[in-house]
Amino acid sequence: MAGKTIREMDTGVLSQKMQQAGFLFSPTGYHHDVLVLDNGHLIVLVNFRQSFTNLSGLPGTTPVLGDGLVDLDENWDPVWAWSAFDHLDVNRHPDGLPDWTHANAVIYSPSDGSLLLSMRHQSWVVKIDYNNGSGSGNVLWRLGNQGDFALRQGSDPSLWFYYQHFPFLISQSGALTTMAIWDNGDNRLDSSDTPCDSSSVNGGCYSRATVFQVDESTRVADLLWQDSPGLFSFWGGSISQLPNGNVEFDANAPLASLGTGLASEVQEVTQTANPQIVWKMDVSNVPLYAYRAYRVPSLYPG
Repeated sequence: MAGKTIREMDTGVLSQKMQQAGFLFSPTGYHHDVLVLDNGHLIVLVNFRQSFTNLSGLPGTTPVLGDGLVDLDENWDPVWAWSAFDHLDVNRHPDGLPDWTHANAVIYSPSDGSLLLSMRHQSWVVKIDYNNGSGSGNVLWRLGNQGDFALRQGSDPSLWFYYQHFPFLISQSGALTTMAIWDNGDNRLDSSDTPCDSSSVNGGCYSRATVFQVDESTRVADLLWQDSPGLFSFWGGSISQLPNGNVEFDANAPLASLGTGLASEVQEVTQTANPQIVWKMDVSNVPLYAYRAYRVPSLYPG
């Protein structure tokens, strides 16, 4: 709490360690998230560049920024690594290049030891075969528009999430996984596959708090619940389900009906057909945005 640094390792040291261990990429930066596992390991989210020649619609050489995951053991030595370049098609870049994937959250799946990675610039949450450090790294599925799941509610692409933040894992039972996702909604496609205008306050984009249930056996995703609070949170944000079943979300940098005077708005709402606001907090000190919001029982555990 005094702000004293206990331990640190910059990406230069990490890159050296990865080269010495025989891994095939060198991180140039940490970003967005770090996952602390129960065994004392850390999963760090990193990025790095690779150059490609004559990509679809892009003649010549294009430097592409992509994401990687590195598993650090108790000594902060790399023991497992994953590269998006090895498992996804770089020709799919709905947000353009060079910032190809722009992952923003990684969470652990306790039911099978895999990892869930939110990729904002793909509008996907992908499941990665981590298998507690012995996995192949294969992408087991891609959740989102043009991914591996049909949507139970039909083929309307607007019902999917776009440029999302998180997921938050609610429950797992057999082949079923239930998760909350903060759907920022940038470039949301309508029923005719036309994107909204993310650059304009009145461009038709909107954000949602959502809960999806994924059935891995049937490859069907079910939009169990949603709340559209009448705003467009075009970047940042977070979501969680509280112990009482309510959903709390952080609408960071909200536009639209709330105007541009707020840095963030945090709401706790009932998870009902007609969500009711239980509690909310407005953060008005722009530009000190609340990138994420967490319900913290105490700053001093125990």
